[in-house]
Amino acid sequence: MQTLLISNVFPSLVQRIRGRLQQINHIIRGRYWLPHVPLSIILCLGGWWILNNKFGSTWQIYVHQLAQGHFNLPIHQLPSLFIGGGMLAMGIAILWRSRLAWTMVTLLVALGLVNTLLTVGIHEQIMLAYFALTLLLLIWNYRHFSRSSVAASTLFAVTSVVMLLTYATFGALYLGTGFQPHITDLPTALYFAMVTMSTVGYGDITPHTTEARMFTISIMVLGVAVFATSLTAVIAPLVGQSLQRILNRKGTNMNRDSHFVVIGNTPLAANTWRELARRGRPVTRIIREMPEEGMPKDVDVVVGDPSTLEILREAGAHRAQAVLAMLVDDSENAFTILAVKELGGPARTVAAVNDARHLSRVKLVQPDVVIAPQVLGGELAAMLLSGEQITPEFVMERVFQNAQPQQKKV
Repeated sequence: MQTLLISNVFPSLVQRIRGRLQQINHIIRGRYWLPHVPLSIILCLGGWWILNNKFGSTWQIYVHQLAQGHFNLPIHQLPSLFIGGGMLAMGIAILWRSRLAWTMVTLLVALGLVNTLLTVGIHEQIMLAYFALTLLLLIWNYRHFSRSSVAASTLFAVTSVVMLLTYATFGALYLGTGFQPHITDLPTALYFAMVTMSTVGYGDITPHTTEARMFTISIMVLGVAVFATSLTAVIAPLVGQSLQRILNRKGTNMNRDSHFVVIGNTPLAANTWRELARRGRPVTRIIREMPEEGMPKDVDVVVGDPSTLEILREAGAHRAQAVLAMLVDDSENAFTILAVKELGGPARTVAAVNDARHLSRVKLVQPDVVIAPQVLGGELAAMLLSGEQITPEFVMERVFQNAQPQQKKV
């Protein structure tokens, strides 16, 4: 009996805690700065910490050597230079919630974790804990980094080229005696790096040892890969945004006023749009991505993140009769309702619930109507098999859950 009581109380407690956290997140406007701003600060501070730990005040010596055309950086410090510098650059790039920046910085943190495992000492143990915790935070919040940003992609491209150029230049200096003529100064090493990375290959400097040849091959392979990846990273968001603008224009002839906004591409959302359109009601659909088969020409559609105010405003949610959030994820439906309420306007809000366990949490955002047709399925099947009577009132009560709490009459 005690075990049963605990099993009933614990899920209810977890739901109340999650609901309270969602309310706090809404109050502090967390959707605008969580988790990308704290992660950016953590990554930038970590990158600065790595560079300061490995170089400290000696960076002035290296800058002085660089100005004289010489650079005697120990080779074992190159990984720290790449990881620390990359974390600083990509830490800024994730402010745009770019999936590319998230992928790059996750790889850098994982590389830093492996690099730290190869060293020993108290300071390295603290850094190991930092890398492990940061990696967990990045993996935990991966869903928040799903955008294609031109600014973040450009920063990624610049960082990749700079890192490759650094590797090629200083690698040529370290292996300078393996080339003919020998590479003994920084300008010559930079020249060789640029010629090899661009695959021009004038032939005035050639590798003669096995190490120099393998190093040259690595520069050529990495050069082609980095330039191709960087070009794709910058062009892809531009093309994607252009296509999205073209697709969004197809329904702009409809007067988005006193209409209905149906959000999602689920069967429930598609059927709701179809029935409203069949009755001659103006409907605008919001979907996250355009399907491969496209949309019918008579559909007024907006493509984008439905929880952002820009997309909701473009769909005219602040002038609509009703906004229906019918996404697959119940938490996204709840956040969308919060965004609609923040936008203001006379629209009634309808939230779909796909999982009975999320019903109480969705009600916390107080939509006007909570519709839960899938929650009803199991209960109806059990009633039919048990021979219980099913009335229309029972079905309507279960499908359309009242989200607003009823006030008790005195």
